[in-house]
Amino acid sequence: MTVPDTSTAPAASVNALILAGNRGGSDAIASLTGVSHKALAPINGVPMLLRLWRCLSTHPALGRIYVCIDGAEQFDSVGELADARRSGRLTVIPPAESPAASVVAALGEIGLERPLLITTADHPLLTAEMIDYFLREAPAEADFVAGLAEVDMIRAAYPEAIRTGYRLGNKDFSGCNLFLARRPEAARIATFWRRMERFRKKPWRLILAVGPWALLRFVCGWLSLDAALKHLSARTGAKISAVRLPFPEAAIDVDKAADYALVTSILQRREGASE
Repeated sequence: MTVPDTSTAPAASVNALILAGNRGGSDAIASLTGVSHKALAPINGVPMLLRLWRCLSTHPALGRIYVCIDGAEQFDSVGELADARRSGRLTVIPPAESPAASVVAALGEIGLERPLLITTADHPLLTAEMIDYFLREAPAEADFVAGLAEVDMIRAAYPEAIRTGYRLGNKDFSGCNLFLARRPEAARIATFWRRMERFRKKPWRLILAVGPWALLRFVCGWLSLDAALKHLSARTGAKISAVRLPFPEAAIDVDKAADYALVTSILQRREGASE
């Protein structure tokens, strides 16, 4: 696979938000690693949230960094994060009841004087090269942009990766936990997403919200990526676009023990085994 040149960082100034809220109940990764919060789980010797902070805070295109987490005291056990919070370089925002609700609240607090890059704390494979590519390829006219990766590419690189794919046209895509909110209209996407979360146990409401014809086309494999984005843009009143990322690691997050083992092996190859 040939990865396009990413040596030139994008010139635009962008803020960043890391979603790190607990979803309630015990977390498999926190239990596996013996920490109080999933975001603090160490992989190859470094807590996941610290990896995200280091990646984002040193990127030349990114300005202020925010983290949505359950209490600033979570940072006390990680000196580098505690120092960043005390110095004002890292700002804590309280989470809401779900990821979508947290994004809605964060957009209200942060605003969009600058575009906002959004990612998650369980994305320790994120790199500056991925961010460069995503920001450079994000269409300027879009209000909201999502990063996607083709499932075939991920499986070719990591056959053991267990990814949820969405069939759009003749390809399966996986989300990459990487988003860009460019203009205030992006808040409509988060509000729509929040409504979808509430309907997950009421299928008939979900069908009405998405649109029965679009849902039928999706189920039958007739809905292409472009058609899906156009439909969602019309439903939400905001221009939505996607960037197809050429990095299989961009789609690998850490939700299960198998993910943890895979990401550990990738980081050990990148960095060498932790002492």
